Amino acid sequence: MEIPIFIQISQFVEDEIMKGALKAHDKVPSTNEFAKTMSVNPATAGKGLNALVDKGVLYKKRGLGMFVTDAAYDLVQADRRQIFKEKTVPQFIRDSQHLNLSLEELLAIIKEAYHAGNH
Repeated sequence: MEIPIFIQISQFVEDEIMKGALKAHDKVPSTNEFAKTMSVNPATAGKGLNALVDKGVLYKKRGLGMFVTDAAYDLVQADRRQIFKEKTVPQFIRDSQHLNLSLEELLAIIKEAYHAGNH
């Protein structure tokens, strides 16, 4: 399933916030910059950015652009944790059950992957 462009734009900004590349009060690229970079209509880019305004992740300064809110990191992290809990984990569990993995095997795999990811 293809992710709509406006959602990709929202996710890109959220990713930059989670990585620390965008911090509170940093200016985000404009609607026109996103439109040009992604070869989309400015209205589509605006829809993605305005979705983040609606969520409290970005705020607008008239004539200056959009900026990251103080609460952005916490809001994005909470949203992504909820998605992880409600969608990623259940799918992961279903996949492991289709493979007939025991809980012990599954936990061992998770622990191994977790430690391998912490460099």
